[in-house]
Amino acid sequence: MAESLAKDMGFEAQSAGTNPGQKIAKNAILVIEELGIEIKNQYPKSIDNINAESFNKIISMGCGVKCPNLVISEDWGLEDPFGKSIDFYRKTRKKIQSLLQQLSQTQTDA
Repeated sequence: MAESLAKDMGFEAQSAGTNPGQKIAKNAILVIEELGIEIKNQYPKSIDNINAESFNKIISMGCGVKCPNLVISEDWGLEDPFGKSIDFYRKTRKKIQSLLQQLSQTQTDA
């Protein structure tokens, strides 16, 4: 969700995890598409396949995961919505949007 929301706001972004699933969660697709944002071309990626040096910031969503091989710029401390209700996914989407808005504002002010 974060990758598609960030790209929609004009950020260059990639999302990756320490233990990515086989496909994007159905509820994640639904809540992003509710905003008219296309997410179906995305796929789960491992942090091992991301060139971390090509990004200015690496932001952890939280979810209780540690990434010893990455320098984390920020940790947003979000609870992983996987397996939770569609409403929980919507709340998580809203939190990500708010945090991205704050990040955008911080970059504008810099």
